[in-house]
Amino acid sequence: MQKNLSRHRRLIYLIVSFLTAIAGLTARFAPLGLPWIVVKYAGSALWAAMIYWVLALAWPQSNVTRLALTSGAIATVTELSRLYHVAWLDTFRVSLPGIILLGRYFSVRNIVAYWLAIVAGAVFDAVVLRRQVDSALLESN
Repeated sequence: MQKNLSRHRRLIYLIVSFLTAIAGLTARFAPLGLPWIVVKYAGSALWAAMIYWVLALAWPQSNVTRLALTSGAIATVTELSRLYHVAWLDTFRVSLPGIILLGRYFSVRNIVAYWLAIVAGAVFDAVVLRRQVDSALLESN
């Protein structure tokens, strides 16, 4: 039963991760005519939410609080790493993968956006995914 639950959660987290990545890349790079602030912070927030979903995918039995705190720590450390400058890292940061994975400029506002997105993702996970999806799976068995 526990194995089925983990497998089922992994599938859900994989789907949510994929949708989050598509939404984040679309918000950041597609010419949708969105206001700059939405483009900037939606991309950042969805990037941080993606960290949460990837960790949930890797450890589906981990509790939501642990996943959120770990995700927030990773996002915050990544943001703080933008204060560290060496040539090879700065060169990577201006490439497309570098922009997507690490970003270019440090911003405290990004950290706030990260934590808000991670908390929203964790609440969605706890209230919708784990409660609703897990109970549906348990009822079917």
